[in-house]
Amino acid sequence: DAGPCPVGIESTIVDASRGRLVLLRPGMLDVQALSAQLGVVFEAADAQAPKASGTLESHYAPRAKVVLVNSLDLPARLAHLSTDDAPHTALYVRQPVQAPVGTHLQAMPHNAAACAQELFAVLRQLDSMGVSSIWVEAPPTEPAWDGVRDRLTRAAA
Repeated sequence: DAGPCPVGIESTIVDASRGRLVLLRPGMLDVQALSAQLGVVFEAADAQAPKASGTLESHYAPRAKVVLVNSLDLPARLAHLSTDDAPHTALYVRQPVQAPVGTHLQAMPHNAAACAQELFAVLRQLDSMGVSSIWVEAPPTEPAWDGVRDRLTRAAA
């Protein structure tokens, strides 16, 4: 382990072995920009796609249960979090929130690249606090967030 890396999440993986480009795992390379630059369209992985590192349904998961929460649902979910559950819950969110006393709160960067760079370190840090669940505000659906969204979806599986 050489410490933190500038990108944080692993690379984009593309299968070019079958005469077409198939996206196996999104990373920090924006696939839409890459498609425009190369003049080709990337296909989604299918049943014949080779298995690639980090493509299992459940991967990148800390011991605590990761729960992806839609931005619009977050305030209501927090309002129903009991004071008994608060010390066992960590939040990783972009929006300012009113969290119950005792809840562990970590601000998520508003920039996809910055979030990708710190993602695994933050999940490890929150997990090391002994919480039973980590609520993560779901990333935006913009292409720049595809890699982060992929890793968080796998962590929550």
